[in-house]
Amino acid sequence: MQMSLTPLFDAAPEIQIHAISAICAFFVGVFQLARPKGTTGHRIVGWTWVALMIVVAVSSLFVNTTCTFGPFSAIHLLTLLTVVSLPVAVTAARRHNVRRHRNAMLFLFVGALVIAGGFTFVPGRIMHDIVFGTHSSHERCWPA
Repeated sequence: MQMSLTPLFDAAPEIQIHAISAICAFFVGVFQLARPKGTTGHRIVGWTWVALMIVVAVSSLFVNTTCTFGPFSAIHLLTLLTVVSLPVAVTAARRHNVRRHRNAMLFLFVGALVIAGGFTFVPGRIMHDIVFGTHSSHERCWPA
């Protein structure tokens, strides 16, 4: 078993953008969770995370390797969750509703990055191929 980035480099551009922005969002999120809250730095890192999550959500709409409902699959429900939850979380922060902001951001981090990210490691998915050194076919199930 040898880890290789070849499956990601061989993937379609929308998958590369989606994967790289999700990985960056995960690490920025971990960093943010470990930092003091309510500071200027927290706000700057937070806006960076929000921007990354917007890229993750939008790019996910173009990732169509598992299609159940037209070009979409059940995992695309997380896109809807993200698009709805991000404004809720940001609005809560702007209104100084710390509890709602914290809960919405943790919900997004865990649901849209940790849990969804976990599904990318099942056999046949690109992240599985990267980590375990395999190379599966990742054909689109919907025309580009």
